[in-house]
Amino acid sequence: MSKITPILIFAGQANQAIELYTKAFGANVIEKIFYSDANPKDLGIEDKDKYKDSIFWSELKIGDQLISLADDSNAIKNGIKGISGNSFLIDLLVHFDSDDELKAAYETLSDGATITVPLCSQTYCSLTCALIDKFGGRWQLMSGYKG
Repeated sequence: MSKITPILIFAGQANQAIELYTKAFGANVIEKIFYSDANPKDLGIEDKDKYKDSIFWSELKIGDQLISLADDSNAIKNGIKGISGNSFLIDLLVHFDSDDELKAAYETLSDGATITVPLCSQTYCSLTCALIDKFGGRWQLMSGYKG
């Protein structure tokens, strides 16, 4: 195994999430394929135009980390807004070089978010926080890691 890449699955909001994460983290969009651009035989859906604005596959690079984002056509079709697992939760931890960078990302992500840990210092870092963004993405932000 060479690496593990997280895939964030959405119910029709992946493109908006890409825009948010690009703004919050300065992420670079490596690839973005809409359902309307995908090969119909790969889709497993009858009406690809219904999903034309949904993301079939995408990759973002945040710092040195690659993450993928996609929309689940079944969730869209069935009107499911939030997708969650049954056994555990995963937060994505983003390390920042400075408290100011962290605060800027927090300001962008916190709009419409549920703050689970407000901005604070911890024994292991100068500044941290945790939140669930408006798309259900779980993030932990950290700067000044003392490890």
